Amino acid sequence: MNFSPLDIILFGIAGLLGVGFYGLLITRNLIKTVMMLQILIKAVVLALVFAGKVSGNLGLGQSTAATVIVADTIVAVVGLALAVQVRRRFGTLDVPKISTLKG
Repeated sequence: MNFSPLDIILFGIAGLLGVGFYGLLITRNLIKTVMMLQILIKAVVLALVFAGKVSGNLGLGQSTAATVIVADTIVAVVGLALAVQVRRRFGTLDVPKISTLKG
C-alpha cells in the first residue's frame, strides 16, 4: 500500500483539523484555546497550498497562504495580549469562570 505525497498531505490536513477541533472542545484555558486555533490555521494554510498544487496554480496558493500566515500572526498576538490582560484583571484564564464574572 503506497501513498502518494498528496495523500500524505491530505492525512496531515485531516490530522491537524482533528487535533485542533478536539483541543477546542476539551480545553478551558484561554491560552490553550489560542494555541488550538493556531493549529487549525496551520491546517488551513496546508490546505491552501495543497489546493494550489492540485489546481496547477501553486503560486496563488502560496501567496494566499502567506497572507493567511500574516493575518494569523496578528490575531495570535492580539489574543495572547488579551489573555494576559484577562489574567491580570480576573486572576484566572479559565473560560467558564471568566464568562460568569461581571465587571
